[in-house]
Amino acid sequence: MYILSPQQIAKADKATIKKNGITSIDLMEQVGTLCFQWLHSRLQGQNIKIHVFCGIGNNGGDGLVIARHLHQNGYNVNCYIVNFGDKRSIEFLTNYNLFKEIAEWPLVINHENDFPEISFEDIVVDAIFGIGLTRKIGGFTKKLIQYINNTKVFTLAIDFPSGLFGDKSVSKKETVLRAEHTLTFQTPKLAFLLPENKNYMNTWEVIDIGLDEDYIESLNPKIHFITKNEIIPIYKPRNKWAHKGTYGHSLIIGGSFGKIGAVSLATKAALKIGSGLVSAYVPKCGYTILQISIPEAMVEVDDDSILTYYNYKTKATVVGIGPGMGTAEKTALGFEKFIKENKLPLVIDADGINLLSQNKDLLSYLPKNTILTPHEKELERLIGAWENDYDKLNKTSKFSKDNEVIVVLKGTYTVVIDCEMMYFNSTGNPALATAGSGDVLTGLITGLVAQDYEPKYAAIFAVYLHGKTADIALQETAYETFTASSILDYLPDAILDLFNIEDSKEKNEDS
Repeated sequence: MYILSPQQIAKADKATIKKNGITSIDLMEQVGTLCFQWLHSRLQGQNIKIHVFCGIGNNGGDGLVIARHLHQNGYNVNCYIVNFGDKRSIEFLTNYNLFKEIAEWPLVINHENDFPEISFEDIVVDAIFGIGLTRKIGGFTKKLIQYINNTKVFTLAIDFPSGLFGDKSVSKKETVLRAEHTLTFQTPKLAFLLPENKNYMNTWEVIDIGLDEDYIESLNPKIHFITKNEIIPIYKPRNKWAHKGTYGHSLIIGGSFGKIGAVSLATKAALKIGSGLVSAYVPKCGYTILQISIPEAMVEVDDDSILTYYNYKTKATVVGIGPGMGTAEKTALGFEKFIKENKLPLVIDADGINLLSQNKDLLSYLPKNTILTPHEKELERLIGAWENDYDKLNKTSKFSKDNEVIVVLKGTYTVVIDCEMMYFNSTGNPALATAGSGDVLTGLITGLVAQDYEPKYAAIFAVYLHGKTADIALQETAYETFTASSILDYLPDAILDLFNIEDSKEKNEDS
């Protein structure tokens, strides 16, 4: 699924109108009707007071369509025009007149004294400003947004919470309406996926309003939202003539005294995702742990309690390095030697990234399409501080392009960045906020690269499955009880879910 900019959305609107031989009024009627149907299917005629606040542009026109349908279907609806300027769109004026023909005139809000009384039990529909907003909000409109926010009422935003910008950060947080739910049109919006905007919306969903998909494709959007539909073509079914050598040999390098768990999780994940062979290279203190806990893995050892020499003998096809490794001086020196001599595909996580941050000259030695998997703090050490989330994405994109690497920035809506292309993930929940979760992800990516998945797609696929395990788990467990090992427990279910196949446990019970 593509994520479009405000400019691209405007172009897609025009292209759809032209292709379908309709008017902008027709498209607005379709959009407003879909939003009304969403509300109607949930309210089922309940006598709840609904306040629809309409701006004087096209977003306000959408609101007027919604209010008209609510009124025609017997709902207790009040419609308001937020009169913040003199310029009105033609579509707004047309629907303003249509509303007047079937209902009382909307109340025009010109100042604070016009604000209606809103009870906590009511519903507010926000159609004041849409995604095209580019200016700061002031005057009574700012106070109206603050007033609605202070009521704590359920607020439904139409396409975009009013006051939020579609392509830049908000400098004055008090000017943004906080929506409980947002009905957005055709595609997700980048602003919804950025941490800095987390307080402006709780949940959101996309409504297909019928924009021309061929035209959207022709725009070659650089930002994607990854859902099951995008993942299924990535998956490579197994060949019945395959053997363990067919699916590569993953080498996981990491661990230090007290942190063998991290490399154990990554090793187990590489096995669980299907790498034909998996080896672990760890300090001697981790040998027994690995051999007992993961009998399928082969193990080589380094110094007693830390990695120093990196003199493994394994003939691997890909290396995942960093989990639990530490940043001791000898470890750092050995890491530098390893990076300069290595020719294999790389997945670098945790302390591997921290060591790169301490010696950025090593970036020039990384094989093309090396995958880095930082969380935000590790990314900051690598690329420097950023002003806001848009700046963070731009700097990470430049870093990716300059160094020919792929960056997996972990967090809510984990994003895979490959030069100018960005792939935001749709799966996952707060259950993944647990120790070792990132180590498992490193192993999953490494195991997929071993199986000859293109690095970018290995990262995208692993991130999706990683998140999906937590989504599936929450059907029978709690956020707090989910651990990194749970990711591996639910991994088969996440893969089977791609094809809506019942898991083997359910089949056995049925039989």
